[in-house]
This record gives sequence, structure tokens and C-alpha cells, in this order.
Amino acid sequence: MPGLKSCMVQRDHHVPKLAVIWSDSRWQFLCAFVSGTWWRVGVGAPCFKLQLPADLIELYSLPCLQLSCASRGERAALVCVALGLRMEKPRYRSRSGSPRNRLYPRQLEDQTKKLQKDMKKSTDADLAMSKSAVKISSDLLSNPLCEQEPSFLEMVTAFDTAMKRMDSFNQEKVNQIQKTVIEPLKKFSSVFPSLNMAVKRREQTLQDYKRLQSKVEKYEEKERTGPVLAKLHQAREELRPVREDFEAKNKQLLEEMPKFYSSRIDYFKPSFEALVRAQVVYYTEMHKIFGELTAQIDRPGLSDEQRQRDNDAKLSELRALSIVADD
Repeated sequence: MPGLKSCMVQRDHHVPKLAVIWSDSRWQFLCAFVSGTWWRVGVGAPCFKLQLPADLIELYSLPCLQLSCASRGERAALVCVALGLRMEKPRYRSRSGSPRNRLYPRQLEDQTKKLQKDMKKSTDADLAMSKSAVKISSDLLSNPLCEQEPSFLEMVTAFDTAMKRMDSFNQEKVNQIQKTVIEPLKKFSSVFPSLNMAVKRREQTLQDYKRLQSKVEKYEEKERTGPVLAKLHQAREELRPVREDFEAKNKQLLEEMPKFYSSRIDYFKPSFEALVRAQVVYYTEMHKIFGELTAQIDRPGLSDEQRQRDNDAKLSELRALSIVADD
């Protein structure tokens, strides 16, 4: 209802919640909103219903309310007393009914930054792993044992080649993830500063709106003298553009924030698919590389149990040497 202000009140019984509404311009009637139904309370006349539930039949006996000389706050208080209600301080709500603390999905920004940070850690760890593997194979090649044992040199050379191929494919995977996952996350995160600024401007406008509204209400509660009416008119004129500015900003956020929030799935879905494809390509190649390496260095015809027995036997021979014997 345009041009009306609300005061939330709480009923002790029968009616859980009721909002008493009064007119800013001329005090002609009250409207109450109870459980989805509007009620009218006439000034100087008994209350009558728009649609009256059976459990609110007591409202029929509401006495006449002669409120023309009462202040705004007194009028609301008298109505509450007549209805058997107690007043509560209302929490501000926009005209759409959305509380201001639900306008902005703050968690989306935090989770986006966290995901970007975790993906960067993951790719850095992948690169460190493959570089370490290449370093190990390089150190083995420089071992003097490779010069003395041609068969061992052949195995280490095959291992070094496999590690370098793994590092190459790993680098390609990381580059792909950087391009298709990390960079889009970074671009998505860059939107939030402007959104935060829009929310901040709305909050600043809201404070100005509430300050000027309080000023108007202060003059409305005073005795209607000439100077008071002049100041009231001036205060309302100051309030009008601020209210319109706030409502425009508020409407824009209420319309665009849900659209932005709901678009996150469509935005991130291609990145998630690209991440899966990059992993599939990488591990498919790793299966080939290590399969070929196994074929080069493995002794055919031996089972895993036989290899384990051979290794245990050689380890026992080493332990039998006096220089490695336990004290």
C-alpha cells in the first residue's frame, strides 16, 4: 500500500502477528494485515472486516477510536490497546519484503576465492612432484654404478626418459587447468569488488533514507502549527528524492543479485568439465608411459611373489656381511 507506514505488533493470543498501518497524509483509517488478510479499522467508527475469521470475532466489539487529535505514536498505541496487542520495534524490510542482510551471497565470494587458492596449490604440487621425479632420474644417471653396469644404465635411462615424458604431460595438464579453471575463477572473483560497492552504496542510501524519515516522523508527531507544517513539508521534500534513490538501488540489487547468483552453475560447469578432461588425458598417458617402462625393465616370466623372494634373498646376503652386521 503506497504512502503507508507499518508497525509490527505481537498478540498474546489468537493472532500470532499483526501489522498496524497508518496514513502519512490524512488520518482517515487504519489497516491491519492478519494472516494474509487485510482489515480496516475506521476512525470514529467501529471496526469492520474485509474477511473476518471465526476466532477473531472479538474485533466486532472494538470501540470507536476518536484519534484525530492524538499524535502519530499515540494513535498506534491506542489501536494496539484496543486490539489487545503489544508493540514491537519493527526490523526494516524493503518493499519487496526481503531483509537487507539477505541481499548479497557473501559465501559465494569466499568459496570462489578458496577454490581458486586450492586449485593453485594443487597445480603447484603437481609440478613439484614431476620435477622431483626428473631430478631423481637425473641423479641416478650420474651415479658411477651406471658406468660399471650397462644393464643398470639401460634401466635408469628408460626410467629417466619416462620421468621426462611424465613431466612434459604434467606441464601440459597444469597449463590447461590454468587456462580453463584458474583464470575463469580469477575473472569471476574480479566481479565482486563492484558488487560490494553497489551493496555499500545501497546501505549508505538506506542510512540517509532512515535519517530523513525519522525527521519527517518527528514533525508529524508535533502539534500542527504553521511553522511545524512548513518544516514538515520541507522534510518530506528532502525525503522524496532520497527514498526514490534508495528504492531504485534496492530494486536493482533485488533483481540482479539472484540472477548473478544463479548463473554461477552455468559459468563453472565448463571449467569443471575441462578439469576432468585434463585429468583423463594425463592419467591415460601415464598408464601408457609406465606400461612401456615396466616392459623395458621388468624380467618376464616372474610373478610378484618370485620377485619378492629374490629381493628378500639378496637383502639377506647383504645383511650377512660383517660390515652391516648388527652390534
